[in-house]
Amino acid sequence: MFKTLLGGLIGGVAMYLVGFIFWGTPLSALAFHRAESAAGSNLQAALAQALTPSGTGVYVIPDPATAQGTILYGKGPVATVFYNNSGFPVTDAGALIGGLILALVVGIVIALMLRLASGDLGGRARATVLFALAAVLWLHVGQAVFNHAPWGYILYLAFSDFAALVAAGLVAAKIMESRQAAGSDATGEATLH
Repeated sequence: MFKTLLGGLIGGVAMYLVGFIFWGTPLSALAFHRAESAAGSNLQAALAQALTPSGTGVYVIPDPATAQGTILYGKGPVATVFYNNSGFPVTDAGALIGGLILALVVGIVIALMLRLASGDLGGRARATVLFALAAVLWLHVGQAVFNHAPWGYILYLAFSDFAALVAAGLVAAKIMESRQAAGSDATGEATLH
């Protein structure tokens, strides 16, 4: 169990670092479109005026829950806005610490999943890749399919999370490998303790 927890924690750190490479460096610019400065200011003022009374949340604009909103939604343009009515630092230390804790927890969950998977390092590696692929296809690519989210952003997000999940799983599987090897004798047969 010690190797599982250690693998999970180190795998979580690997996942966090991969996430940082994709989202904490200039590489993240590949995922976003940029509005000009004046347009950004105008949009920020419009958001503050239109959404502040309702507060922080996710908004579908225009709202297709009404007859008029359905017509406007069909005509476009449309947006899904993740709105926060209070600002925060671009590099938020609280979010970075919270993200590290989340990565460690997810790394441990992945290691526990791999512990239940029978097989050698190769089998656990294949399980890791397939799990990561299934997760990002359903959770991320599904947003582009079902909700018409922008493909460029979604594919970047999916690839970054795929790489992070695979890194966590492979690191955990490699660390856990010595646990399996220690339970085998010279013939490769598992010994019972």
